[in-house]
Amino acid sequence: MPEVFSALFTELARLLIFAAMLVGLFGMIVPIFPGGFVIWLAALIYGLLEGFSGAGWAFFLLISLLAIAGMLVDNVLMARAARKQGASWWSLTFAFVGGVVGTILLPPFGGLLGAPLLLYLSEMRRRRSTSQAWEVTRGLLVGWGWSFVARFVLGLAKIGLWLGWVLWVDGVLS
Repeated sequence: MPEVFSALFTELARLLIFAAMLVGLFGMIVPIFPGGFVIWLAALIYGLLEGFSGAGWAFFLLISLLAIAGMLVDNVLMARAARKQGASWWSLTFAFVGGVVGTILLPPFGGLLGAPLLLYLSEMRRRRSTSQAWEVTRGLLVGWGWSFVARFVLGLAKIGLWLGWVLWVDGVLS
């Protein structure tokens, strides 16, 4: 009888972890939601429950590397797209601060408004041209869109690795 409960607990835990990962994946639609972190955290919880023995460490390491890549790609793609349109590093710093402060003061969407607004105002002051300031801001927004695509694909890859990990633990892949 205890084996039945153990198997039931294992499957229920896997289902809840998978649900958390889906929340993380689709939560990425809201730019301030830490969806990549939620997926990583769910994988960590799985590892703590199942153990990291054997290939578990390798699966978790790959998931962790993808999580780090997801955090970096977000800022890199946005900054690169804005820089391509001529944004200064100072303007990008103001945009970053505006995003953080906006998120704190007006959650959940203050950061969505704060970052582009401060970038626009900073570039407006620097260039004295609304059209050039708008082009830089548009570049940031395009980079934001591409970063979402990249983070979503990385989220799918993390979930795929976790599913591979589950299959490995079950002996399907080992």
